[in-house]
Amino acid sequence: MLLWIIYDISKDKARKKMADACEQYGLYRVQYSAFLGDVNKNQMDEMQLKAEELINEKTDAVYLFPMCEEDFKKVALVGQEFDRKLIADQLSTKMV
Repeated sequence: MLLWIIYDISKDKARKKMADACEQYGLYRVQYSAFLGDVNKNQMDEMQLKAEELINEKTDAVYLFPMCEEDFKKVALVGQEFDRKLIADQLSTKMV
């Protein structure tokens, strides 16, 4: 499944660790605090647990949006597209 992770984390150290975790799971940064990638259900669950470890639940937020390929093709874009060079060929193909 495709997974979007979008977060708002106030502490630099926790925010950096969240970004590192996303990249370790093969997600691609599409904006400063937005990642996209192809993961399985177990990996998504692990990412959720990692987020729970890293954030302060009173001040921070992490959104995990699983998305099937069919729904991904329905995504509307307004404005500038993110850098396709940052996205793996597999994901770029799904976006066409």
